[in-house]
Amino acid sequence: MFRPKKEPFLLRLRSCCLLAVYLLATGNAALRAQSQPPLPNIVYILADDLGYGDIQCYNAQAQVRTPHIDGLAAQGMRFSDAHTTSSVCTPSRYSILTGRYPWRSRLPVGVLRGYSRTLIEAGLPTVAMLLKTKAYHTGVVGKWHLGLDWVLKEAFGDSVSPAFNRDQLYGITSEMNPDQIDFTKAPVRGPRTQGFDYSFILPASLDMPPYCYLENDRLTEGLTAYTPGNKPDTGYTGAFWRAGLQSPSFDFYKVLPIFTGKAVHFIRERSRSGQPFFLYFPMPAPHTPWMPERAHRGRSGAGDYGDYIQEVDAMVGRILAVLDSTGLAQNTLVVFTSDNGPYWRGNFVKKYNHRAAGPYRGMKGDAFEGGHRVPFIVRYPARVRPGTVSKATITLASLMATCADLTGAHDPAFETEDSYSIAPVLLGQSDTVAVQPAIVNISSKGFYDIRKGPWKLIAGLGSGGFSIPSIIKETAGLPAGQLYNLETDIGEIQNVYERYPQKVKELSALLEQIKAAPTGKRFR
Repeated sequence: MFRPKKEPFLLRLRSCCLLAVYLLATGNAALRAQSQPPLPNIVYILADDLGYGDIQCYNAQAQVRTPHIDGLAAQGMRFSDAHTTSSVCTPSRYSILTGRYPWRSRLPVGVLRGYSRTLIEAGLPTVAMLLKTKAYHTGVVGKWHLGLDWVLKEAFGDSVSPAFNRDQLYGITSEMNPDQIDFTKAPVRGPRTQGFDYSFILPASLDMPPYCYLENDRLTEGLTAYTPGNKPDTGYTGAFWRAGLQSPSFDFYKVLPIFTGKAVHFIRERSRSGQPFFLYFPMPAPHTPWMPERAHRGRSGAGDYGDYIQEVDAMVGRILAVLDSTGLAQNTLVVFTSDNGPYWRGNFVKKYNHRAAGPYRGMKGDAFEGGHRVPFIVRYPARVRPGTVSKATITLASLMATCADLTGAHDPAFETEDSYSIAPVLLGQSDTVAVQPAIVNISSKGFYDIRKGPWKLIAGLGSGGFSIPSIIKETAGLPAGQLYNLETDIGEIQNVYERYPQKVKELSALLEQIKAAPTGKRFR
């Protein structure tokens, strides 16, 4: 009878050891997988033209009530020194999605319009693209304002041909002619080519034509109607909008609620999938036209503007409610912020006793703090301690690097020049963004300002924006720029430019070094 040979003792011992090592390794891997937190859902809510002082938790004297936003702050971390990268909207949105300062783009100064071509360069990575590498489902609902590559009618196709558009700036520095656009065709570039699986957008600001919605880059209704515009004698405030094409059923009062409804539906649908999601929700409010729905009119102490802010707060409440009702709140990172400071002139401050920029000088468009210091609130119950306040100096360009840290998506292709992660601050591991050399903002008229520690240098005289005087050209007997110590002069009243020439030299040199950083490489 055949008898199998007995294995040598050492061979059996070796096999047992290998099996034990394998089981130990796989067991440890399983334990590590169990101990790692699941990928967070990410909801980024961007208000439009909302000031630092418009929110009660930032300004107890505000003439508006913002219970939902205040509640968000109580449940998470509120930043007191957060900044946009520009004092107007298109550039800030560029930074949020790309992690780059806007003056690195093809439109260093200014904003796009509704018929503008896409500003984000072809092949440039976005936050949505980064998150898709970790299997996120991505969506954008709201005001886009980063351009769409509208399709031209055949007779006008040469307008975008390199032979006739050698600088490739038609539609960037000047708006496309709507008479030349074929609106029956979907734009060839837009949110869907920037990494978003789903999109429902308004092309630009709510006071800029065309007045319409595009879902997944297609018009939901033809542009067969026309509005003569509305220009009350209030200086680009109130119920102001420009003349232009619109869809027949477009209703200015309904835009914010419609967007919120789409955002709520997106979250509810994604809650059933089990797949992590990223929702970018850029609201069109409280930017003009100030047109709150009837339920909110007359409810604040700051006129239509304040009423519109209270409607914004109510819409934030709807987003938070759906996260609660679907059981997603615990593992969802919610960011609430604004794209720039408020357009709130001195006469409104006096009339309503409401300081939309809080204690800060200036307003939207300006190099002064009021132009770019904004509310910034983060709630992430699974990992961010509630009721905390951070004094860390941050910018809206931080989203790319922060998402990379929180999801482990550290592909070098997504490292951009100006995005520095705030994850260590959120998780209580640091009080500052340690590797960030400084922050830079650019005003609506092209004034750069750089901030390092308490020191802020503005490269020019005047506000550089909408506050008067905007630009002071005659410099005889005046300093060449502005230097402020925000630790002792938060109102930017005492210009100490001539008193600290070494500090001016240091900050000027640092600004030039940051501006000269090669594409895709952070200055360190």
